[in-house]
Amino acid sequence: MTSPSSPTRYRGGADVAEIVRSGFAESFHRGSVAVVDPGGALVASVGDATSPVFLRSAVKPLLAVAMLRAGWQPADAAELAVAAASHRGEPAHVARVEAILSAAGLDGDALQCPADLPSDPAARDALVAAGIGPLRTYMTCSGKHAAMVATCVAAGWDPGAYREPDHPLQRAAASVIERLTGEPIAATGVDGCGVPVFAVSLTGLARASARLVEAAEGTEERAVADAMRAHPHLVEGAGQADARAMEAVGGLLAKFGAEGLHLLAAPGAGAVAVKIDDGAQRASMPVALRAFTTLGGLTVPASAKQAVDDLTAPELWGGGRPVGRLRTLL
Repeated sequence: MTSPSSPTRYRGGADVAEIVRSGFAESFHRGSVAVVDPGGALVASVGDATSPVFLRSAVKPLLAVAMLRAGWQPADAAELAVAAASHRGEPAHVARVEAILSAAGLDGDALQCPADLPSDPAARDALVAAGIGPLRTYMTCSGKHAAMVATCVAAGWDPGAYREPDHPLQRAAASVIERLTGEPIAATGVDGCGVPVFAVSLTGLARASARLVEAAEGTEERAVADAMRAHPHLVEGAGQADARAMEAVGGLLAKFGAEGLHLLAAPGAGAVAVKIDDGAQRASMPVALRAFTTLGGLTVPASAKQAVDDLTAPELWGGGRPVGRLRTLL
């Protein structure tokens, strides 16, 4: 496990967004951006696009590819989308997690992510009203964990040790990440849900994302991309930024990660990976979308313009009315 003081650590970025309230810029976000073409070549960058960063949940589509290659066979695209999700514990999410476990002859006790309540307010309130407490299946990463233990069952690996860095599952995941990103893993740590988290550059993450959407039909990469785009509400939650972006722009793949990570990719347009230095998620999608449309190859159809504008410059509210916006600086 690489120390945070390693000389390979991320160096930080440039000013990429500001918060303008009542005409006054009250806060700023710094960050870095990597933009690649459909072939994965870097065509534009802001800040530090070459030093490694922990990919957090932005890596989940790549992990889903690794699990398919290791022998996991989801029942349908919805289960595959949940395996790549950072879900909010809505009933549709939990139902798919439970289905993945049931098909492998397992239940929620097989998961080693922390127990939690749903982050979706309506789902959480309904459980609390019913006297139901935190469960592992409600945790935002439970789809990934369910697919991991199901993969272990399919491959004949010990599902009780699936979080260990030297477990065959995690070695398989690291191998796929290195192949798709085109880079060696620079550091390995422990993610918030307890599994290993890997570090590569934003350029590597963008390159891997482009490979998902450019992959041929019948490949594991294309299966993951197609599943996420077919079920955007399962990848995060109804009305959330990733779902709204994928619903608005045909072919777009979107996935956020903790600490200000975001990836966007679209066939024929390339891909973008973003890291916001202070970890603020509020700036990651706006910066990623702006970079993709101004520095990358994403063309927004007229029918999606308003939705993309709303995601790129979200409103700030005060006293029950809009009083400002987040403004990108790209």
